[in-house]
Amino acid sequence: MGEGLDRSARTYVAGHRGLVGGAVFRHLQSDGFTDVVGRTSKELDLRDRAAVDAFFDEQRPAYVVLAAAKVGGILANDTYPADFLSDNVRIQVNVLDAAARTGVQKVLFLGSSCIYPKFAPQPIREDSLLTGVLEPTNDAYAIAKIAGVLQVQALRRQHGLPYVSAMPTNLYGPGDNFDLKGSHVLPALIRKVHEAKLRGDREYVVWGTGTPRREFLHVEDLARATVALLERYDDPAPINVGVGEDVTIRELAETVADVVGFDGEIVFDTSKPDGTPRKLLDVSRIHALGWKAEIALRDGIASTYQWFLEHHADARGL
Repeated sequence: MGEGLDRSARTYVAGHRGLVGGAVFRHLQSDGFTDVVGRTSKELDLRDRAAVDAFFDEQRPAYVVLAAAKVGGILANDTYPADFLSDNVRIQVNVLDAAARTGVQKVLFLGSSCIYPKFAPQPIREDSLLTGVLEPTNDAYAIAKIAGVLQVQALRRQHGLPYVSAMPTNLYGPGDNFDLKGSHVLPALIRKVHEAKLRGDREYVVWGTGTPRREFLHVEDLARATVALLERYDDPAPINVGVGEDVTIRELAETVADVVGFDGEIVFDTSKPDGTPRKLLDVSRIHALGWKAEIALRDGIASTYQWFLEHHADARGL
């Protein structure tokens, strides 16, 4: 690998302090990229078009990984849909327009598997995009991400730019958000089980029925995928990045309890929403590029829990 990328060229990771961007930033550095740059949200508000333009004029990156986004779980998406739509569309438009204007050679836009219809055939192929209604609890975020995919396609059509978009499945790993009001299901479970164990509880409560199936990809596997896609992928269609296997929320909750060492009962609050019944990605196209996920779910949960134990004083949401 590596024949198609100049590892000495400047590479900008937008969102490098987040779960995804942080993993990408670290992986690029360990993979031999010698000029990897990032800016915190305080240093550069990606919603501010003038600031983004000034940054690109000054830095002139050759490659960009657009991992910056306003993200959250079911509760956050359902509570703040206007924020999720507005912030994400502005971030994407500003970064993609600036990249095209300043001659960025390759952009990888990272979206989300929630762009696909709620009842898409499983496993979900990339051509399911825009073929049905979205999950209503996160439709605003999904529409924003769909807009990003279409902007990448439009830049290819109008300007001939080899920009691409990838749709990761549910992600987890070191640096995740453990805030119970804004986090995704896996970090929320880790925190809830950990706190239940500390309190000596005999049970812990999980939202929903436990029957929805979800696929979980470790961010370090995604980081490896970003390099493979920058090097080898050049197609207007988005490409899925996932494991190709899923588990029920009940199975996930049981695995987390086992890793944390909690031996109480798992109780499901069926008054809370389940979200999409299943969301498994078809990953045959990225497998054809030579990339596959390598980190087993239990191993990944164990390393994420270890990170949580070491950092929970300063982890987000704690």
